[in-house]
Amino acid sequence: MRVAIFGTGGAGGFFGAKLAQIGEEVVFLARGEHLEVIRRRGLRIETDSGDILIAPATATNDPEAVGPVDVVLLGVKTWQVSEAAEQMRPLIGSNTFVVPLQNGVEAASQLAAVLGSSQIVGGLCGTFSWIAGPGHIRSLGAINFIKFGELDNRRSERCELLKQTFERTGVTVEIPADIEVALWEKLLLVAGHGGVGAVSQAPMGITRSVPQTRSMIEQCMREILEVAQARGVRLSDDSVQKAMVFVDRATPTATTSLSRDIAAGKPSELEAWTGAVVRLGKEAGVPTPLNEFIYGSLLPREMKARQKLTF
Repeated sequence: MRVAIFGTGGAGGFFGAKLAQIGEEVVFLARGEHLEVIRRRGLRIETDSGDILIAPATATNDPEAVGPVDVVLLGVKTWQVSEAAEQMRPLIGSNTFVVPLQNGVEAASQLAAVLGSSQIVGGLCGTFSWIAGPGHIRSLGAINFIKFGELDNRRSERCELLKQTFERTGVTVEIPADIEVALWEKLLLVAGHGGVGAVSQAPMGITRSVPQTRSMIEQCMREILEVAQARGVRLSDDSVQKAMVFVDRATPTATTSLSRDIAAGKPSELEAWTGAVVRLGKEAGVPTPLNEFIYGSLLPREMKARQKLTF
């Protein structure tokens, strides 16, 4: 398959490198020094089990130079999705489809509003990976998965082909029976432990073991479960217990991108995580008091990072 990685950050870079490693034709779209180093030295993925080096790597910042591809894996931040949809138009042919990898539950609809729903599938991924330096991505632990599926949950040849391709990489891959359920399960997981981690500035090994923060994680997740069910999403009643199994198995030093960005004073995905829980909860008439507290607590730092406040 001819694959474009639009946004070669932690997730896009990791999954793109795994595809390139098995010989798929992968083009990495990146910017600045990160792009220049990938062009000169290749893309290095540092993992606990050894490095992956894609060299030479095909990389550019110009979608026009790439032209239509079979699939686009979208790895930009949540607030960049709509802008990225406009920029990726040269990559989109009549048979191209886009797989968003963002956390949250709104990326597919944002893409569809620009590119049309027929070009979009639902998608999500899990990986503790981030840019450690130009041309260098650090991937922590062994939890790496990707899920995608048609928005109407029908089985399709294009999704089956991409699934078969990812199976050859060794990455855990799945076409869920209900992609909306899968997206909300992921939001429940990341906004639950991610919000608590961002407020406490503690890694998962700490937040899951301190009784008070563990209780906060579970309460955040229960609120998200109630919002989803009120909106007609068929999340199972044991979704919180299942998510906590993942939390308990995660690498103790792991942190979310939300926590890292907040700590570094960078713009974060707060609005698409905890902010979305609060907003969608209000729309559904479901109270989300702990998520509201976390959102309100983090919002001043988020506004400072976006230069809307000075302190």
